[in-house]
Amino acid sequence: MKKLEKLSTESVYKLFIYVFLITLGISIIVPIGWVFLASLKQPQEFFMNPWKFPDAFYFENFIKAFNDAKMGDYFINSIVVTGLGILILLLTALPAAYALSRFDFKLKKPINGLFMAGLFINVNYIVIPIFLMLMRMNNAAKAVVGGDIFLNNRLVLALVYAATALPFTIYLLTGYFRTLPKAYEEAAYIDGASHFQTMVKVMIPMAKPSIVTVILFNFLSFWNEYIIALTLMPGSMKTLPVGLINLQQASRGAANPGPMYAGLVIVMLPTLILYIFVQKKLTQGMTLGGLKD
Repeated sequence: MKKLEKLSTESVYKLFIYVFLITLGISIIVPIGWVFLASLKQPQEFFMNPWKFPDAFYFENFIKAFNDAKMGDYFINSIVVTGLGILILLLTALPAAYALSRFDFKLKKPINGLFMAGLFINVNYIVIPIFLMLMRMNNAAKAVVGGDIFLNNRLVLALVYAATALPFTIYLLTGYFRTLPKAYEEAAYIDGASHFQTMVKVMIPMAKPSIVTVILFNFLSFWNEYIIALTLMPGSMKTLPVGLINLQQASRGAANPGPMYAGLVIVMLPTLILYIFVQKKLTQGMTLGGLKD
């Protein structure tokens, strides 16, 4: 009887989980599917049933989004900023995480504590101080050079992205480095390798699963970021999410909202494709870094 009650409780729990997951999946898939269909509709089809499948695939919306709304330029800006941000992040976070996880030194605990404290700071709350600081530096540089250096600059935006992502990245990489056996390092030292050579040739290749997770996670974060990009690059060099707002404002009251939906697809498509192909590695890497800390 007890076994039957236990089985019944487990079945109800499983049923609840399935219903919850299916509902959650539908609530995510339906809006995305609707946007994809809307991006392929002709102007007159928007005034009919909004759930109607398009009569024919109207790719003119994507051409208009790329040419008229400059989504192609914004796309390139997003690629440059995201790529630079990830590169700077890895160049700084990998040595820091390796040192914090494998060596003992005087200021290790305070430094580690500062990075951990950074995990609890919402980046959106410090955008204004960052902007004011960069604006003062930009005004000072503008008086000498005659142009913007610290604002409307993709490299500066990438630096800010990398700096704000450091706490979580170091936390993840430090946890993974701690799981690696010391025997590999000792063998490298016996062969005459320096600390830097050991890190680059032995430890970093072994931490590849965690590094892949860091790259993927931060790609999604940098690619979709809006507030910092809007604040630090208010000029013509916009990223995709900021450029999409311009497209949305331009489509208000317009007879054809198709280019706006095409712009949404252009923003979503790279992250969706990336997530579909690497979701297993992303989950595995985060689990390894967290559990074995």
